[in-house]
Amino acid sequence: MSYILVVDDEQVIRTSLKRLLERNGYDVAEAGSVDEALLQHQIDGFDLIISDLRLPGLPGTALIDKAGTTPVLIMTSFASIRSAVDAVKAGAADYIAKPFDHDDMLLTVDRILRERLLVRQNAALRQEVARALPDSGIIGSCAAMQELHRRIGRVAPLNTTVLVLGESGTGKELVARALHEQSPRRNAPLISVNCAAIPESLIESELFGHEKGAFTGAQGVRKGLVEAADGGSLFLDEIGELPLEAQARLLRLLQEKEVRRLGATQSRKIDVRLIAATHRNLRQLAANGQFREDLFFRLNVVELNLPPLRERGDDILEIASRLLARTVERLGTQPLSFSSAALDAMNRYHWPGNIRELENAIERAVILCEGESITPELLAIEVAEPEPEETDAGEDGGEPPAGLSLEDYFQHFVLEHQDQMSETELAQKLGISRKTLWERRQRFGIPRRRQSTDSL
Repeated sequence: MSYILVVDDEQVIRTSLKRLLERNGYDVAEAGSVDEALLQHQIDGFDLIISDLRLPGLPGTALIDKAGTTPVLIMTSFASIRSAVDAVKAGAADYIAKPFDHDDMLLTVDRILRERLLVRQNAALRQEVARALPDSGIIGSCAAMQELHRRIGRVAPLNTTVLVLGESGTGKELVARALHEQSPRRNAPLISVNCAAIPESLIESELFGHEKGAFTGAQGVRKGLVEAADGGSLFLDEIGELPLEAQARLLRLLQEKEVRRLGATQSRKIDVRLIAATHRNLRQLAANGQFREDLFFRLNVVELNLPPLRERGDDILEIASRLLARTVERLGTQPLSFSSAALDAMNRYHWPGNIRELENAIERAVILCEGESITPELLAIEVAEPEPEETDAGEDGGEPPAGLSLEDYFQHFVLEHQDQMSETELAQKLGISRKTLWERRQRFGIPRRRQSTDSL
């Protein structure tokens, strides 16, 4: 459902236009002037603004610069070529003369909203082309990936909720995009949200939106990301990090197909397909009271498992070759290839960071390479030692096991202990500050654990 703001100083016209639009399936807010619109609403959160040109104080065209990418349709009682040209030159999406015909208004609104949707889709397509993994596709033909492709093809056309499971860095967002692109919702938005990257105090507002005055600092109306995904798909990455309060709201979304903004008295119907992902064991979290059991069962309708890179056989070399070609092109270096020793090392390495770690290793190697081939030393991976085992030193955060790099040890220690330790305890055991711990989590792509026991 599109969200429209009507700005006009004549109450009769505002009310009439509001009723017309609402009868045709639009959600409408209103204001009597530019200042009132800016004070009471977050105007870049609307899908369209319809404003009279002549208003008390600032003219309606003043909203154009404030609206960001939101289109502005200007109404004017002075039906002249000059006023139309001036409005369009100022950046208006179009103009319509007052008094307007209802059918003309509805056709104009529908056209502008369709054009806006096309612009958003084109922008999303350009982002897809520039994504880290080549061709924005899922690469690999091992048995596990063939099964994954088969399941994606089977479930994508349905509206079923999907839970994508896999270690960090395996490409869970790519699976979500494949599900969206192969679904009937492909022409609508796919909104991706990393639940671990949004502060707990803001997550509900970001997801579900808020009304003016809902909390301190809520100076206007804000449409949440769930509403932004209306008609399309919502991808919630690292859903295991979602606070319990937000989990309750998400459960209502799945059960009732509606959402209520913070501070609102009424709910809004929402048509959205949910895709969730996590590297954590949600069943175990539910058993420990850290995740709602009823929400887990709602999410776990269809489960897609992404295998870790170390279990994908020759897929490693195929992915590495594609990443190398893309990195060379992006950095503008001479053509490079992997030495036979590098190929062997990549096949034998454990890859705890999966495809994300492989991509980073290749980019570092391309930057440092002075010859025509990439060696294991440039990749900075060590494969001689067996998989590290827990030791007393590891438990205490002391010296890493012999042969294990500090980066690998950090990732191994955090992934092994983050469910039992708070962020403060992890930092103390590793002998670093909490800020350094956070920075390294970002660098290695390791989402932080739920901070129920941490002080902020």
